[in-house]
Amino acid sequence: MATTVARMTKSELREMIETIIEQKLTELLGDPDEGLPIRKSVRDRLLRQKQAVAAGERGQPFEEVVQNLPGYR
Repeated sequence: MATTVARMTKSELREMIETIIEQKLTELLGDPDEGLPIRKSVRDRLLRQKQAVAAGERGQPFEEVVQNLPGYR
């Protein structure tokens, strides 16, 4: 796919830049947790969360979570 930047929409350009930055950061920093064991309870919770998101479920809005933090206001 040979697309020039001039022919991209803003959202296409933004997506391309975000992807490149994420790839570069992963390349430079790697995953600090790679190779470490994961508890079964954490793995199960992450799998449930992944399934919920795939089914279209979402968690609480960020603003709501922040307001419920101790010491916030």
